[in-house]
Amino acid sequence: MNQLKYFIELIRLKKPVGFMLLFWPCAWGLTLAYDFSNNLNMYYFYLFLFFSGSVLMRSAGCIVNDIFDREFDKKVFRTKDRPLASKKISVKLATFYIFTLCFLALIVLMNFNSLTIFLAICSMPLAFTYPLMKRFTYWPQLFLGITFNYGLILGWTSIKNQIDIIPIIFYMGAIFWTLGYDTIYGYQDIKDDEIIGLKSTSIKFKGKEKNFLYLCYLILTILFLIGGIYMEFNYLYFILAIIPFCHLFFFQMKIFRANDSLSCLRAFRSNNLFGLIIFLNFLISKNF
Repeated sequence: MNQLKYFIELIRLKKPVGFMLLFWPCAWGLTLAYDFSNNLNMYYFYLFLFFSGSVLMRSAGCIVNDIFDREFDKKVFRTKDRPLASKKISVKLATFYIFTLCFLALIVLMNFNSLTIFLAICSMPLAFTYPLMKRFTYWPQLFLGITFNYGLILGWTSIKNQIDIIPIIFYMGAIFWTLGYDTIYGYQDIKDDEIIGLKSTSIKFKGKEKNFLYLCYLILTILFLIGGIYMEFNYLYFILAIIPFCHLFFFQMKIFRANDSLSCLRAFRSNNLFGLIIFLNFLISKNF
């Protein structure tokens, strides 16, 4: 039972916002591409597959991150009790978990077309090298954005079996979304990260964090509006778009305070709601 408890801690299963932030771009891409005049069973089945894949791959990614960062995690107050940092789980066992999770994810992936399978496999190096980026660059959040939103492309190709300009526009916008929310997340550990020498956009833009976040969210907004034009959505999409972007610019920025880790966590978690609202907007706009 202890091993099960440590495994759940290791994959952050009690912190679902992580795999939801990986799932939402997949759901966006799928919804943008799907023809809702067809049978909906396939749509629901693919949603389930993308959700399962998001949980599995995020879990594997967490373990990879903890293996790479176990020496750093010992020195950070928030992470010092993680199973690998505290040696409750061995690296050998954690590696076994990674291969098991990736195998299960591969089974899920085999349900898609060849292009989607190929693109997903190509993304694997991105997913597993992200934890190293904060050692070399102040832009690990950008690298995470490229990785975490890749599912938007996969959602589109799973239906269309080709890559078009539309998912690329939304993908670029989603990258700036992640760049924003993960910068907020980084302020929880900024003091420890500065001491041990890790890098992040949180450190790079310290003191100017809100200006940087406003810029990220402004670019996100512009690209999602352009994407709506390319999708030939009617006025309803652009009216409903006011809701999620007000959430970012007003609610999230109001509660975010860089020197308060609890407010950082609350602002970060609120992005799950943003992902849901965007998903519902796409769903409504495709059907009305």
